[in-house]
Amino acid sequence: MRIATWNINSVRLRISLLQKLAIERQPDVICLQETKVQDSEFPLDAIKKLGYEHVVFRGEKSYNGVAIISKVPLIGVEKQEIANSNDCRHISAILPGDIELHNFYIPAGGDEPDVSINHKYKFKLEFVDYMDAWFGKNRKSSDKMIILGDFNIAPMEHDVWSSKQLKNVVSHTEPEISRLNFLKGGLNWIDVGRHFVPEREKLYSWWSYRNKDWKKSNRGRRLDHIWATPGLKAQIKAYSSIESARDWKQPSDHVPVIADFIAE
Repeated sequence: MRIATWNINSVRLRISLLQKLAIERQPDVICLQETKVQDSEFPLDAIKKLGYEHVVFRGEKSYNGVAIISKVPLIGVEKQEIANSNDCRHISAILPGDIELHNFYIPAGGDEPDVSINHKYKFKLEFVDYMDAWFGKNRKSSDKMIILGDFNIAPMEHDVWSSKQLKNVVSHTEPEISRLNFLKGGLNWIDVGRHFVPEREKLYSWWSYRNKDWKKSNRGRRLDHIWATPGLKAQIKAYSSIESARDWKQPSDHVPVIADFIAE
């Protein structure tokens, strides 16, 4: 089973790019973030025409929004309100093989890494704390689960173009990194990206629109993640960050990230 996660930055604007991803990479499941569309206007028919008959979504006008589109059946759909927020930032479903899939869009957190003056940053930290508490209370490391999405945190030194220069920049600050690592350690999650790409090597999934030549400057960050519980370790087959998607026409600033899992 091939599973992709992508912050598409408007599913209606980039439906042709979604089609390109579907044709070129043939994911069985695609998890989207920042769909930026209320449910009544979600392009369901267009997505089903791409071969994804099983679609669940949760959106709001112009902001946030998550969706799971799938060629395989989805059951047990849940939509959590995280940290007492009405933002549409989570959706989950059960895949064949009783694998529980959670799609998250963690808040970006604004510009200032100071909770006393930046409520967006404070909310981001509370959001990750909520995730850690929820999984710790409701799930076990022996459960078969995948969590993925735009986490908006690049936790490792080589998840960013310069750890030294970005240490006080939101997405790579110590409070964010420590919380994400605490979440990761709670159920001994496997970071699928780093399962295949050594920590000493650069690995990115996002390049700012502000970089006129993103490829030349290569000032990227790894904000998009796929994690699996230890029970799925033997089934993890491959991983890729589709950097070429950053050069697609009217691209998202994020690129799709893909993981392959072998069926039991």
